[in-house]
Amino acid sequence: MLSKSDAEKRIEKLKKVINHHRYMYHVLDKQEISESALDSLKKELFDLEQKYPNLITPDSPTQRIGGEPSKRFKKFKHPSRMHSFNDAFNEQDMQNWEDRFAKLINDPLKDGYYCELKLDGLAMELVYEDGILVTGATRGDGTIGENVTENLKTIDAIPLNLDESKIKVPKELIVRGEVFLSLKDFKRINKEQERKGLKAYANPRNLAAGSIRQLDPKVTASRKLDSFAYSLVTDLGQKTHEEEHELLKKFGFKTNPHNRHEKDLKGVQRFRDKWEKGKEKLKYEIDGVVAIVNNENKFNSLGVVGKAPRAAIAYKFSPAEAQTIVEDIIVQVGRTGVLTPVAVLEPVEIGGVTVSRATLHNLDEIRRLGVKIGDTVIVGRAGDVIPDIREVIKDLRTGKEKEFHMPKKCPVCNDKVVKIPGQVAYRCSNKKCPAIKREGIYHFVSRGAFNIEGVGPKVVDQLMEAALIRNAADLFFLKKDDLLNLPRFAEKSAQNTVDSIQGSKEVPLHKLIFALGIANVGIETATDLARKFGTLDKLAEASVEDLVGVKDIGEVVAKSINEWFEDGYNQKLLAKLEKAGVKPEPVKVSKSSKFEGKVFVFTGSLDTISREDAEERVRELGGDPASSVSKNTDYVVAGEDPGSKYDKAKKLKVKIIDEKEFLKLVK
Repeated sequence: MLSKSDAEKRIEKLKKVINHHRYMYHVLDKQEISESALDSLKKELFDLEQKYPNLITPDSPTQRIGGEPSKRFKKFKHPSRMHSFNDAFNEQDMQNWEDRFAKLINDPLKDGYYCELKLDGLAMELVYEDGILVTGATRGDGTIGENVTENLKTIDAIPLNLDESKIKVPKELIVRGEVFLSLKDFKRINKEQERKGLKAYANPRNLAAGSIRQLDPKVTASRKLDSFAYSLVTDLGQKTHEEEHELLKKFGFKTNPHNRHEKDLKGVQRFRDKWEKGKEKLKYEIDGVVAIVNNENKFNSLGVVGKAPRAAIAYKFSPAEAQTIVEDIIVQVGRTGVLTPVAVLEPVEIGGVTVSRATLHNLDEIRRLGVKIGDTVIVGRAGDVIPDIREVIKDLRTGKEKEFHMPKKCPVCNDKVVKIPGQVAYRCSNKKCPAIKREGIYHFVSRGAFNIEGVGPKVVDQLMEAALIRNAADLFFLKKDDLLNLPRFAEKSAQNTVDSIQGSKEVPLHKLIFALGIANVGIETATDLARKFGTLDKLAEASVEDLVGVKDIGEVVAKSINEWFEDGYNQKLLAKLEKAGVKPEPVKVSKSSKFEGKVFVFTGSLDTISREDAEERVRELGGDPASSVSKNTDYVVAGEDPGSKYDKAKKLKVKIIDEKEFLKLVK
């Protein structure tokens, strides 16, 4: 926890970094870090200021609305200030928000909340006189915006004349809304850029903002922008925000049909969760939802704090990236003895998952990033799964950060650490290091290998600490009574675990080869070896020259395999597995080989088949499962909540099929 003095220093640095990125984003329409990373920085600043309110200053980004208005357009002073919203990222943030305003007024939840989709676009204000659009302006800094009337007139969704057929039009009407670009038109414009040999635009929001600021309205018109109105500033006697939307529709404005009323925070949460999952189905980008106290009198009486109304908040979706602090860098010893640096992070939520560790791979990666212990970093999840550090925010350094050095002694067995010749990696020199054995057993029982139900890392730890096993083969000699001496094991659970172990003895040959933990041998290489040699005995007898002849196996991998089978300890392990009755089965290959040469990539969760079984089915039919999408990929199978692989597949125009289509293919 930061002291007040440290918090003050941190706040000043955060303000400087945020102001730089806000200026780039809002004024220059350029982006150096992701919006979710910037949101994360702003959230840290907001939380620190809530803890130390006397450190809030007028120049803080939490008190500002947006960027300065451009000098290229005439300035427009808004009749009343255009506000922006504070952000929430989880249920606790939302509860804290409600608690803050609930104590200020009686019955704050009268009429509940009005929930809107939060478009990633550009806020604008429209002024009508006698039903005619006379001014259209950007938000600017909230007080002064840019007069972009002629450009806004090119947007079909914005009425030039108000509809008088359903409602009386007042002398003056002020409306606020969002200008955005559909994903379809964003792709269309980028294709035109490619044809012209020009650089593609980064995202729809920046392109929409740039389009509104064009000096030639014809250019704006060619972009085919869209708009939703979301606020009626003029007082026409409306009692709720929901009623505002009904009035806007009567005047002829386009409003978002997905917006809805919810009676409490549980309803807001359901609305937010629904659209976090359903956002891919929309024709435009959203980055969250907005929750607004529906009752107009309550909303107005709650007033404004800094840049934001107390009675509204932007509830953002789980970020794809977030900023956090590297509290330490430790090393893990893997199943082959290689030391991997791992960043210990201040816990942060990314993509709906709390992340507290991120792999740093090796010393080269640490040097490339320039990461130090104590740094503020931007963290994402590679392939939407593995946490990784994307960038170091060096402007937030205090001078107390520390360089990381690879240890000279293994952190597990205290033996010497040596650099692997020709590689950037380091390894424990002790082949009998407990960490190597332990990690090797974790790997042996894992889903992609023997897939032994009920025997995970915690159970392996218990068995090793009780000296019941020393290697993976010992698992097959365990008895129920052995397990009854361990914590949390009763008669039934002990018997189930023993049955699960014994039931895994008949395993496909390629899974056994993979389970052995041979350096540089993944599941695909293990499959190729099983197909080539047919039995474990023939593989064990293979020379380096024999191995080099196998698909995608070079001399380094061939030597690694050969050395593993020549090692005395490993030979004893194989003999013990044979004595235990472990029987490897040949790789099944369909007679049709219908997927011969076809590459499949899976993304998202599948309902009726596990990813491992789906990949196995592809192999049986002669195909190749792959972990990443490339131009050589033939099919991407997309399950529920697909990740970045899905986006890359669309970009590369790779054929995308769903689970149902995949099951038809493999039937």
